[in-house]
Amino acid sequence: MASTAAGKQRIPKVAKVKNKAPAEVQITAEQLLREAKERELELLPPPPQQKITDVEELNDYKLRKRKTFEDNIRKNRTVISNWIKYAQWEESLKEIQRARSIYERALDVDYRNVTLWLKYAEMEMKNRQVNHARNIWDRAITTLPRVNQFWYKYTYMEEMLGNVAGSRQVFERWMEWQPEEQAWHSYINFELRYKEVDRARSIYERFVLVHPEVKNWIKYARFEEKHSYFAHARKVYERAVEFFGEEHMDEHLYVAFAKFEENQKEFERVRVIYKYALDRIPKQDAQNLFKNYTIFEKKFGDRRGIEDIIVSKRRFQYEEEVKANPHNYDAWFDYLRLVESDTDAETVREVYERAIANVPPIQEKRHWKRYIYLWINYALYEELEAKDAERTRQVYQACLELLPHKKFTFAKMWLLYAQFEIRQKNLPLARRALGTSIGKCPKNKLFKGYIELELQLREFDRCRKLYEKFLEFAPENCTSWIKFAELETILGDIDRARAIYELAIGQPRLDMPEVLWKSYIDFEIEQEEYEKTRNLYRRLLQRTQHVKVWISLAQFELSDAGWEEYYDYIFPEDTANQPNLKLLAMAKLWKKQQQESEAAAMDPDKDIDESQT
Repeated sequence: MASTAAGKQRIPKVAKVKNKAPAEVQITAEQLLREAKERELELLPPPPQQKITDVEELNDYKLRKRKTFEDNIRKNRTVISNWIKYAQWEESLKEIQRARSIYERALDVDYRNVTLWLKYAEMEMKNRQVNHARNIWDRAITTLPRVNQFWYKYTYMEEMLGNVAGSRQVFERWMEWQPEEQAWHSYINFELRYKEVDRARSIYERFVLVHPEVKNWIKYARFEEKHSYFAHARKVYERAVEFFGEEHMDEHLYVAFAKFEENQKEFERVRVIYKYALDRIPKQDAQNLFKNYTIFEKKFGDRRGIEDIIVSKRRFQYEEEVKANPHNYDAWFDYLRLVESDTDAETVREVYERAIANVPPIQEKRHWKRYIYLWINYALYEELEAKDAERTRQVYQACLELLPHKKFTFAKMWLLYAQFEIRQKNLPLARRALGTSIGKCPKNKLFKGYIELELQLREFDRCRKLYEKFLEFAPENCTSWIKFAELETILGDIDRARAIYELAIGQPRLDMPEVLWKSYIDFEIEQEEYEKTRNLYRRLLQRTQHVKVWISLAQFELSDAGWEEYYDYIFPEDTANQPNLKLLAMAKLWKKQQQESEAAAMDPDKDIDESQT
């Protein structure tokens, strides 16, 4: 029955929302909070001020506050700020013993809290409880020895109390933990404040072994130098060089060592230090070293020594680059530019030979475009700088033998060689070189260069033969046909020029036919062959009906065939002469009529024709 009754227990119905559409006015939580703030619904009136008049009320007040603090601590023991507030309140009432008790209870909860230890010790120092403060600092540095702030505060307190020996003892305990560099510097500065240079030196000895870095050795040496212990400073630098050896050389150590010796006027020692370091430190890691060495030589050395330093450094850099990548032709160019400016011819030739020995591994022209300039520069150097024509010829011939002419060639190389032979007044060799180039690997640039050479020499028959060969090689090249015809025109052989144009326009394939036809038409117009020009336009219109051709024909008929177009401008200041102008116009009209009547009288056939019509 009980189960049945339970089954029949009525379950409250859930209200069904019929309209689930959003309301027209939406209210957010932010809006509710803002309205509550504006209406000051959450503000509570301040508690009334309470005046304590007797001891009983004071004790009652203390009891309530302590109960409040204890309740807060009981709610959450891990919130250290509650403990600190509680202890500071007790301290404000001069209840130091109670405050100590609170701090001790808090340390039992979280002894790793740095702020708690600091506040506890500060309270003791503030109330001049020195022994209690020492006890707290001792416990703190024993419990948390890696918190540097405890050590700094402890040593500072002892020093302020005038307990130098106690402060030194704390520093010594601290150094046993091998702290960071700043701690060692604090200890050293502490000893120097009391003029204990020997103690500071002993600290430095331990410091550079605990933190064996170059900057620390330099600081040690500068410390000795500052206190005028120059022999000790030199000894420190020498020990540092020996300590790091050649495997861990650092340019900053040698720069500092050299500057020290420079201050001591030991210039030869400075030079030895710099050279020793530059010979052993990789150049990419010795930029500052080289810079300082250069400054030193500028101050105390001669000009030749400075130049040697710069050149040797740059040469070493380029040597490293070309060793890393022998096909880095840009590096070779820079290297060669350097050696050309400062070394003898044999050294330059040696570098050039090393450079041109790095032939591109792939026989594709794009891989050879930078490489070929090594040969060009080599040849120009031999001709212009070394003044050795025979070696220049050998360089050009060796390069031309190296090139795979069946796959590609460089026309500039053939042309440069030919121009060189012409400068040497050896025309047969120049022609032989260009003829060989056309036979092995004909190119437009080679033909043009050869023709230009013969034109300068006024060898027009050779130019005609070359143009014939050129057009056999590239009959579609309209520019060549035009240049050939222009040559014949200049030579006065108009029929040959016209025949060349006829052969050109008869070619089945042309790269720029419109340019060729225009040149032919302009040629006939210059010769004042207007009928032939019209025939050319008709032949061109049979091939194309482009609107530009029609426009060109119309312009030709309008201007070149004898028609003339002019403009008669009438200016405003001429309006006063209008009656005279009208009279002049009537006179011209009368004269025209007279001429027409006279012409009709002199031509009876025309009258007959008109009558028949």
